[in-house]
Amino acid sequence: MIREKIYPARERVPVTTDDRRVTDTDLPAAVQRVLEHFLQRAGGGLAERVEPFAEAVAALRAFVLNGGKRLRPTFAWWGWRAAGGEAGGAKAAGALHVAASLELIQACALIHDDLMDASAIRRGAPTVHVAFATKHEQEGWIGTPEGFGLSAAVLIGDLALVWADDMFASADLPVSALEAARPVWRAMRTEVLAGQYLDVHTQATGDASPEAALRVSELKTAAYTVARPLELGARLAGADDELTAALRSFGTDIGVAFQLRDDLLGVFGDPDVTGKPAGDDLREGKRTLLVALGIERAREQGRSGEERAIAHAVGNAELTEEAVQAARRALVDVGAVDAVEQRITELTERALATLRRADIDEPAASELIKLAHAATQRRK
Repeated sequence: MIREKIYPARERVPVTTDDRRVTDTDLPAAVQRVLEHFLQRAGGGLAERVEPFAEAVAALRAFVLNGGKRLRPTFAWWGWRAAGGEAGGAKAAGALHVAASLELIQACALIHDDLMDASAIRRGAPTVHVAFATKHEQEGWIGTPEGFGLSAAVLIGDLALVWADDMFASADLPVSALEAARPVWRAMRTEVLAGQYLDVHTQATGDASPEAALRVSELKTAAYTVARPLELGARLAGADDELTAALRSFGTDIGVAFQLRDDLLGVFGDPDVTGKPAGDDLREGKRTLLVALGIERAREQGRSGEERAIAHAVGNAELTEEAVQAARRALVDVGAVDAVEQRITELTERALATLRRADIDEPAASELIKLAHAATQRRK
């Protein structure tokens, strides 16, 4: 009996009239409604009974509901539609419920990523570990604020991952549909954590090779941002192996291009638009393809000054604005920026060619083309 109270059995979330308002043109708002509906009920009321835990739950709810592009649910939705899934009704609402659960995977990844990278700002606000460290300091609690912030962020990120599983499992869809999608869900969770570990590993070992940077991009971003969400939605709709493989190939190329654009924005983006300080990726020591190509090309061209400017910036927590500007100039001068832009173009063109060969019906084909361009040409 005690165990049942603490670990209540998972229940299907009933489809309400409001949940059925799913349309192809209202996805962000629809995803927001589904997330709000789920997060109001997640945890079985434990936060209401355990007051300190309520702060952690409130932080996670705010993190999920107050920002984000909803890119992953959008790709999952169009995977569903590409495979013949309906645009409205009970099954569409169930598919959207699964798609929205990807935002909780994203929350876990971002909260943990900010902690590992010692990032202070996310979406223009303090990161979770910083916010809880500040709370500790303000309250004058025992121990160190940093230690409390670290522990809180780990646990809140873990909670997001647990609730993502709960949300996936509780979707009001036929068991056969969920079982068809479950292998994709499992693979995606493992891949994103493998990518996170590889990212940490490359920073620790100083592996500056382009190959290592691309491998991190494929696992950490491409798989769970585009490729697996597309595959997840398609499998929910009963897609065959041929269509699923085409969507996964398209998604992998667009996902890597998405990460490469993110790498450029992490160094050259406008902080007022990106919500992060200028050059933050350099300070955090991220071994991106941009950095890898910059160092490699500087060495090949015998430009030791440019190589030093880039190497000095990577992982330098005390990086000045002047040093950021010097690294930027070096990356441009040795041709690394142009090379990354060219790679983005090639990946996007290859992905679109794959999409055309798949012969996907409208409106899914046109929407996937729009998404491909939006993901690879964005400014934030």
